[in-house]
Amino acid sequence: MTAPTRRQIAAVVAGNALEFYDFVTYSFFAVQIGRTLFPGDPEQSLMLSLGTFGIGFLSRPLGGLLIGRYADRKGRKPAMILSFALMGVGLVGMALTPSFAAAGMAAPALAVLFRLIQGFALGGEVGPNTAWLLEAAPPGRRGLFVSLHMATADLGVLAAGLVGLLLSSLLAPAQFDAWGWRIAFLLGAAIVPFGLALRRTLDETLPPAKEAVASADLGPVLATAAAGMIILGAATIANYTLQYINTYAQTTLHMAVNVAFGATLVLGAVSVACDLAAGWLADRFGRKRTLLLPWLALILLAVPAYLFVSAVRTPAALFATTAFLSLVHIVGSTPAMLLVLEAIPARVRAGAMGLIYACAISIFGGTAQPLIRKMIEWTGSPLAPGWYMTIAVACGLAATFLIRESPRGARGER
Repeated sequence: MTAPTRRQIAAVVAGNALEFYDFVTYSFFAVQIGRTLFPGDPEQSLMLSLGTFGIGFLSRPLGGLLIGRYADRKGRKPAMILSFALMGVGLVGMALTPSFAAAGMAAPALAVLFRLIQGFALGGEVGPNTAWLLEAAPPGRRGLFVSLHMATADLGVLAAGLVGLLLSSLLAPAQFDAWGWRIAFLLGAAIVPFGLALRRTLDETLPPAKEAVASADLGPVLATAAAGMIILGAATIANYTLQYINTYAQTTLHMAVNVAFGATLVLGAVSVACDLAAGWLADRFGRKRTLLLPWLALILLAVPAYLFVSAVRTPAALFATTAFLSLVHIVGSTPAMLLVLEAIPARVRAGAMGLIYACAISIFGGTAQPLIRKMIEWTGSPLAPGWYMTIAVACGLAATFLIRESPRGARGER
């Protein structure tokens, strides 16, 4: 295909941003959603809410497999249109789910249903989205183009945090619990028709069928998949541990709601900037060389960072810790994802990447926040998130040495 237009790039990355906005909005409003849709005391309703957030990860591998295989057979464009339409259903459904007081057990049941739809849609988005960006990129700019996927995903996080901060500042606590969080979902739903219209303008990047991978060549693909699961699992644990900062600040550090949402703004802003920088660095210096130092820094300094914020417990300390951990996580994780993506043959890229990513997210992302909550409860230590992140990233860094960096990928050739 010819070089993609700015409109086409916007169609891919804007849709990606909205899908991630939708998925993580639930996480940021987990406390309020728990109070509205789930029965029990505050701790029980929070755990049920976090558990339902995790349920959304169960359907992601199925979405990655089915929509990803559809993208490898019929094209990246129709697959991305399908995933985006399904995410719109999830957005509207969550926003309109009645409260537990009004509908009883139908409320949590509907929440589970719409989380499954959201998970299926997002699982099917990642493979076609990253494949299109990689295949459409000009020579020497594949890292930067693929980093747009991560940057816009983090932009979705930033937008969710900004919406949460504004709503928590403008509404009374009772209003925020009852219906304020619903506005966040409805704002996303309003963008869906425009996103669908934009995605219909895309050119197709699916390679010709003659490039199909023979069954005898699947061994290296499976080896890449195994290593990729560990690498993306590590990045996922780091990511969702950081996204837990909102709930962590409210329930463990006992900070105000608007301060907690302020931390999510820091997380989103730093992540967006670092994603693009990491993509540029990966094009210039290679994937492995770029990820090594930041991931080593995360391994060595995650626990001291949580020790600092738990001891000081001021907004400045929370924001500084969030910014630092976000920086070293993103500058390492963006080239790590690119390393895995480039190692997969083009004709199975969307399906394989979607499935690897979705499985890593489901296993490690879906359990991360409930597990962190329980680890803090069991140990009584506010440092538990830091230890969890340290162990995960150490495993991920080791797994990067199991994947051979493609000379073509390192130079950005197509």
